Amino acid sequence: MRRRPPPRAGCRRRAQSTQSLSGRMPEYFRRFHEFSIARQVALHCPAGANRGNAWSRPDKSGTLSLLPVPDRRSRPFQSDHTKATIMTVLASSARAGFRVPGFVAALLFVCAATGRPAPAAAADTATVASAATAAASAAGAPASTTLPPAATPTRVASSAVAASSSASSPASSPASSSASSSASAATPANAAAAWSWTAARRADAPDSSSVSNAVSNSGSNVAGTAAAHGPHAPHTAPDAGAGAPSAPTPPTAATPAAAGASASTAAAPTPAATDTLVCMPDGGGPHRPAIGLVLSGGGARGYAHLGVLKVLEANRIPVDCIAATSMGAVVGGLYATGMTAQDMQRRLSQVNLADIAFDVTERSDLPQKKREDERLYIDSLTIGFDSKGFKAPVGLVQGNRLQALLANWTAAVPTNQPFDRLPIPFRAIATDLQTGQKVVLDHGSLPLAIRASMALPGLFSPAEIDGRALVDGGLVGNLPVDAARAMGADVVIAVDIGSPLRPLDALASPADVMQQMIGILIRQNVAEQRKQLTANDILLQPDLGKQTFTDFQNANQAIAAGEAAAVAALPRLARYALSPEQYEAYRAAHARPQQPIRITSIEIRTNGASVPKQIVRNALRVKPGDVYDPQAVSADLLSLTTSGNFENVTQQIINEGDEHRLVIDAQEKYWGPNFLLFGLGMSSSSTDEGGFRLHLGYRRPWLTPSGLEFRADTTLGSDMQSVHVELRQPLSNKTGYYVAPYADYKRRFTNLYDSDTDIKITQYRFQTSRVGLDFGLPLARLGDFRIGLAYTHLTASPTYNVPLNWFLPDDAPSPGTLFPSAYGHQISARARLVIDQLDDPTFPRKGYFVEARVERSLSKSNDTFFDSDASFTDVYGRLMVAQRFGRHSVNISVEAGKSFGGTNFGNPLGYTLGGFQHLSAYAADQLSGNALLYGQVTYMNQLATFNASPIKALYVGASAEVGNVWTPDTRIGSGSLKQSYTFFTSLTTAFGPVYFGVALAPGGRRNIYFQLGRTY
Repeated sequence: MRRRPPPRAGCRRRAQSTQSLSGRMPEYFRRFHEFSIARQVALHCPAGANRGNAWSRPDKSGTLSLLPVPDRRSRPFQSDHTKATIMTVLASSARAGFRVPGFVAALLFVCAATGRPAPAAAADTATVASAATAAASAAGAPASTTLPPAATPTRVASSAVAASSSASSPASSPASSSASSSASAATPANAAAAWSWTAARRADAPDSSSVSNAVSNSGSNVAGTAAAHGPHAPHTAPDAGAGAPSAPTPPTAATPAAAGASASTAAAPTPAATDTLVCMPDGGGPHRPAIGLVLSGGGARGYAHLGVLKVLEANRIPVDCIAATSMGAVVGGLYATGMTAQDMQRRLSQVNLADIAFDVTERSDLPQKKREDERLYIDSLTIGFDSKGFKAPVGLVQGNRLQALLANWTAAVPTNQPFDRLPIPFRAIATDLQTGQKVVLDHGSLPLAIRASMALPGLFSPAEIDGRALVDGGLVGNLPVDAARAMGADVVIAVDIGSPLRPLDALASPADVMQQMIGILIRQNVAEQRKQLTANDILLQPDLGKQTFTDFQNANQAIAAGEAAAVAALPRLARYALSPEQYEAYRAAHARPQQPIRITSIEIRTNGASVPKQIVRNALRVKPGDVYDPQAVSADLLSLTTSGNFENVTQQIINEGDEHRLVIDAQEKYWGPNFLLFGLGMSSSSTDEGGFRLHLGYRRPWLTPSGLEFRADTTLGSDMQSVHVELRQPLSNKTGYYVAPYADYKRRFTNLYDSDTDIKITQYRFQTSRVGLDFGLPLARLGDFRIGLAYTHLTASPTYNVPLNWFLPDDAPSPGTLFPSAYGHQISARARLVIDQLDDPTFPRKGYFVEARVERSLSKSNDTFFDSDASFTDVYGRLMVAQRFGRHSVNISVEAGKSFGGTNFGNPLGYTLGGFQHLSAYAADQLSGNALLYGQVTYMNQLATFNASPIKALYVGASAEVGNVWTPDTRIGSGSLKQSYTFFTSLTTAFGPVYFGVALAPGGRRNIYFQLGRTY
């Protein structure tokens, strides 16, 4: 058969370039990239180009490709038979082992659902009306569904489905049919712009992830379809930018309300049931229009929504329903619960929303073993693996803190009810990550719905709702005017806070390009939604200047900008104002519920078999019969969210009549159960050769139901190599007591210096092997205490010597006598206490740190070089206190140590000083002895902070240090203390701190440092 010419070249090139690019991207970003390009094809390929593309048979490689098909008057994907054939071919190819690129499937779905048909004739109106009537009749409803004339517009709930399918569907019910007919026949008193889009519901297809989401829109006035996960399933709306009408004008005979609308699935669809129009005016008389508030996303720019709400409240302008996206969903969702704008502003001003949104957890809230890992490893580089390969979280942020905060503020909202029952009906917009479709969230957990709506891809992990992975709704509906219309809004007040696109010279990194691409998608769908605004609607665009979506520090300026925009629009807004009496009645009808909730039962849900449910239950202090306090429950769950065992832990209240069930849902990390940790340290100074250390850790928690954990740490460096393995077995899940057998090996190269000339005279290689058993007691969130026994074997040998006759007298001993090789072994008992409440392990700005350790030998070695024939006792203590004063901070640190008797093989050099922030003017470990005294005072000034950036903050500072070490034959005294003064600048980054400093000491001594990573 002769093939027709190929479609427009631009569409073909997009498809080809996408397939080549997607193969080089990680799975998560490839899916986002496929969705982005498929959307562009749907938006820019006209009907003719769409008609020129269709599915085809697999090529030799088994990959489906686009081939031209004969042109027809209507779209090739118009009929249900064609769509079912496409899905059958795709499914058959998958079963046969053929590889079908995700982009091709997305392109087929989007082109089928959004291709623009040829202009419909007037006779099509009768066809649609008759189809809808037949569907209603088959379901048992009166056959009275007709299209109203243009002179008397009504709210039309139109959905055309095949009558035969409707009659045969087992899911049809009189309730749904009556809802459909009543919604269709309802005519409000105010007829101005009073028709609404509604959603046609359908049953789940066999493959709900692909088949049931292939929605055909055909330019209809249908807001979307909803997969029937329940009586209030979230709606899956068609692409706003591909097939939506340019403006919401009332339907006429020339412009049918639902010309060719259909909801196709591979299985027979159920009769369409329409949404109830929930945006109903309360107060103000029977002729008051229903006012819908539409709030767009924009991160920190969303504080402008608060300013708009304050002006609306001050001028008695009611809000009858809210549709919102991302940050708009945060503000809109809280407002929908009855919270006032003033109360919301007060609450938000009391928290650091940037830290909460980006899951910045107070270090003092982490368990001690996580704080210890933080000193070596970069948390953002942790990856997991199992028998199937390596895995990583799909978002840098899990959203635990934000969801917990929202749960606290929406405690009175039950989870198992539609958002229509909120004081103000509410909709949150999200994007299905798998299909790229718009999802209108109208029921379930309000905090989770808000969290899903603002899950920016790549930054936040997707939220799972009804088995779907949902991300930021701004990708498909950042200004959801259509959702407000579907709720029944007669008048829309839309607030657009979208960020402007960056100039080309500002795109300096891949992250900037990714953000720009998201911005382009958002601008396109916002433009389509703005076309739906009528002359009666009001669009507000606060002047936010260059404020970015992460600039939470300028929240007050954003609020002021929102107020200014609303005040400027008051001449138009005032027409909808209520009288004081009417507004008082409106506020009373939308008041925030205050009744206390008494918990009748508690349910624990987990998604894995590793962590027992009892662990979650033990973390809860709340019991059945207690009054629900969301803040107390969040505090109880903090130990779970910070333990590292769970991806997220959520709470919700489910009403069952007069009973209230508290449900705790703990989701284990899907990228486990094995975890790899990575860290890096580099150091260079004017007194040392410099070096590096690469840290690699392995964690395998919950080897047994009792909580056995395996831990391994390896360091590979120019001056040190070490391996440490440990098993940690909890003795009680309530108290946290544990036993920890361990073994380690360390090889370290240490330089020895002449104390008078600072000349390096030799380098020793110390090799230490140790096995031991500790008993541990966690001190809640303060720290940890361990006590145990250890067997240590030590070998020491010199690796470098200088000609000693340069500075030694003629009768001095030979170098072999001065620097001999030796070995020995010991058995010792030791105890260690650590209390760590610092906010940062390297440059703390607040908190305190306490360390104390004691070790005593229990056996003697026959080696005489180390004086180990005598018993030894080591005592060491350290205290650090940091205090913050705005952008300024001061920390004070003191430490002291003393060895009595012989040599401790675990620390053969005794105590050392030298190196950055440890008597900085001296080389690393230049001073060594069996007694130590050291003190430091450091001042820091935070010059700048950076949100949502690899660079977090910039500091400058100075420190003054004093201290020394003493050998057994020297007297400890203040007159021999050495001094050092350091001036430095520091960057805290996602990959650890970066320092540059200059250290000076009396006598002309100086040292210049550059360091990456924790203190080297």
